[in-house]
Amino acid sequence: MKKFIAFVLSALTVFTMSGCMVTIDGEGSGSSASEKSGAIGLSISTQNNPFFVTLAEGAEKAAQDLGVSLTVVDAGDDVTKQVSDIEDLISKNISVLIVNPVDSDAVTGAVQAAMDQGVKVISVDRAVNGVDIDCQIASDNVAGAELATQYIVDTLGEGIEVAELQGTPGASAAIDRGEGFHNIADEKLNVVASQTANFDRTEGMTVMENMLQSNGNIKAVFAANDEMALGAVEAVAGAGKDILVVGFDATDDAIAAIKAGRMGATIAQQPDLIGQTAVENAVKLINGETIEKSIPVEVTLITKDNA
Repeated sequence: MKKFIAFVLSALTVFTMSGCMVTIDGEGSGSSASEKSGAIGLSISTQNNPFFVTLAEGAEKAAQDLGVSLTVVDAGDDVTKQVSDIEDLISKNISVLIVNPVDSDAVTGAVQAAMDQGVKVISVDRAVNGVDIDCQIASDNVAGAELATQYIVDTLGEGIEVAELQGTPGASAAIDRGEGFHNIADEKLNVVASQTANFDRTEGMTVMENMLQSNGNIKAVFAANDEMALGAVEAVAGAGKDILVVGFDATDDAIAAIKAGRMGATIAQQPDLIGQTAVENAVKLINGETIEKSIPVEVTLITKDNA
């Protein structure tokens, strides 16, 4: 009887250890590792930009309204940190990753790793290149930049000398807005300067100052976001010039500058709606529903007339 009891206890011990290994390693049938938490992770390129702060706030409000867990991480415009952030979110067993890439190419590997772990992926504002994600939610950046550039043409006429402040190299929004600008400008305007200022206000001011020193006849500037546009506004004021500055994003500071007559126009993107829409569709994915592969958010030209 003692031998029989010992045998049973030994068998139970082996079975229990085997069960623990299945749970820890996530292998074999019945493993719970493939079961996701129902939580959402949002990786933002930077929160040192009012547009992305508003986007995150829209996402956070939607998560609160829908009763889902949302973790927001800020890459600080650092690709390496964003990759690490995404890896950390994956380790927390999130169900859906919402990502706003610093660089649309550089995050591809991290996003693929998330998908390989069964995580659904939604990109916001900027695309993720090279992978077939579940959904992209963004404004039509090409159309928005075309609107902004046509406003320059309509206001000042064709053939004038203009400058372009480009966004962060590699970011899909920067690429698309540059495309939209050149679609109009290359045919109707004289582009005498084009340089990146990395979506940053301080860099926008510095780059614009340098452009004005080299090109004294610039009559208008298209900046691929409002932060750079506001930097350009400061440079223009410092130089005592009368130059039409047009931006993109419709941040509060930009709207105030337009109302004050310091800036000409901007493109409204509704970042809060982008964040809200992303979370709403993430919840649909968690619930097993099918969503659209691409969800556009309307853009609008904002001038002093409708600011």
